[in-house]
Amino acid sequence: MKHFIIALVIIVCSAQVSARQNKPDRPKLVVGVVIDQMRYDYLYRFHDRYGDDGFKRLLSHGFSCENTEINYIPTFTAPGHACIYTGSVPAIHGIAGNDWIDNETCTSVYCVEDTSVTALAGAGKAGLMSPRNLLSSTIADELKLATNFRSKVFGISLKDRGAVIPAGHLGNGAYWYDDASGTLISSSYYGRELPQWLVNFNNQKQSDSFIRQDWNTLYPIATYTQSSPDDNRYEGTYKGEQRPVFPHKGNTQGKFSHLRRIPAGNTYTLNAARACIEGELLGADAITDFLAVSLSTTDYIGHQFGPNAVEIEDMYLRLDSDLAAFITYLDKKVGEGQYLLFLTADHGGAHNAQFLRDNNLPGGSASQPRLAQEISKLLHTDFPLRQSKGADLLVAVSNDQVYLNEEAILANGYELKQIKARIKHLVERQPEIAYVLDMSETGNAAIPEKIKKMAINGYNRLRSGQLFIIYHPGWYAGYSPTGTTHGTWHPYDAHIPLLWYGWKLPKGTANRTIHMEDIAATLAALLRIQMPNGCIGEVISEVVNK
Repeated sequence: MKHFIIALVIIVCSAQVSARQNKPDRPKLVVGVVIDQMRYDYLYRFHDRYGDDGFKRLLSHGFSCENTEINYIPTFTAPGHACIYTGSVPAIHGIAGNDWIDNETCTSVYCVEDTSVTALAGAGKAGLMSPRNLLSSTIADELKLATNFRSKVFGISLKDRGAVIPAGHLGNGAYWYDDASGTLISSSYYGRELPQWLVNFNNQKQSDSFIRQDWNTLYPIATYTQSSPDDNRYEGTYKGEQRPVFPHKGNTQGKFSHLRRIPAGNTYTLNAARACIEGELLGADAITDFLAVSLSTTDYIGHQFGPNAVEIEDMYLRLDSDLAAFITYLDKKVGEGQYLLFLTADHGGAHNAQFLRDNNLPGGSASQPRLAQEISKLLHTDFPLRQSKGADLLVAVSNDQVYLNEEAILANGYELKQIKARIKHLVERQPEIAYVLDMSETGNAAIPEKIKKMAINGYNRLRSGQLFIIYHPGWYAGYSPTGTTHGTWHPYDAHIPLLWYGWKLPKGTANRTIHMEDIAATLAALLRIQMPNGCIGEVISEVVNK
């Protein structure tokens, strides 16, 4: 009997060892960091001023995909996050913009709005959000499925769309910032109440402290040689300021929205990420967890000041320090080499149009409302409504697209093809327009193939306009003479950083063209799980074949 028991113990132990050996080799934690509106060139423009443990550490000890491009238009925040985490494009994942027109109802839809949920912790309309408008699974969803829902998945951002979309359909939680309360909030999609760790974090009132602090440069302002002079006409001002210059005073009126527009917004977000890791015990066991962190402050400050501002340079120097502290924290908490981190951006940003013109470069700011007025005038003159109470034929000019009411056009006895041709002729006469692409006739369009493909990838028949507007280089649809924006196919909007670091990842660089949708495909290969169900990306072999 004794020998039998010993033999049985040996068999059981051998089976357990075999099971462990056959288990897929995965990191304890995957951390996705998306820096909103980070142009690729920021990696090197401020490189000599970065410390050794932030961006430089990722570049020197990780793998950099130097020529990563967005493969669709428009290049906005919500489609960017959706593409990164689904490995797909708006034509498939459905996130056609930050908002869009529903072509069946001709009504505007916000990307993560959901009136079927309730807000948690007293949040109002800002809490009515979920991922239900996303039509594809995400890489985090696939991780949940691969581990029989044992993996924990969370998304954190100041922006609701920057938290909700990355967390996917199966996320344990997504938390975003509420301007009214200065706290992180969520919706009933993720549960009936906020977790206790988040309640504790909110009770620290970090936002109240951060918004009251003045913002001055880290170093003497004369050393910011990569930026324009501090006082110039290309930058927007904070409320109450006469000029856009340092030091920027803190908001003593308690306007919590101010946190979005100061570097401390990044600090706050990464502090929340730490609290989530601690509170949810992420990366603490053998089951791989996923934390998606989107840093939104970079976008708000980018829109206000533009790429050449001292504020941008100073913000990235501060962000570099914040990233260094966060990576050091991961080393200690999860274990160096035990986590996989990737860093990228949802889009880039253009130079300010007036800055370009003042420096003898082509460019300008177009007005979508003005263009909508001209199209509306054309339609009312040449295609008057034959039904006295009929709907307008033009729904909107939005997302650099023309949305038409096809049902109203048919009801009034007009041909859609003829109306599109007249609008196309009108729009192409505008000095800022390079092309107008009729999405029903892309095959014969005389337009560069790369741009055509980006438009096709960005076109969702239920959520996109019938005509896509393509601007000349340097032009964008602006809403202010100061600051900047994004959304076009041009490299300043579509060329993004992509860094891989940590768990069994190689060191090095790749200079071939890689697309944003390749990120999810590569993560799937690294984790040995299925790609998201709408994924069209390809595995980045240099990262996986080590």
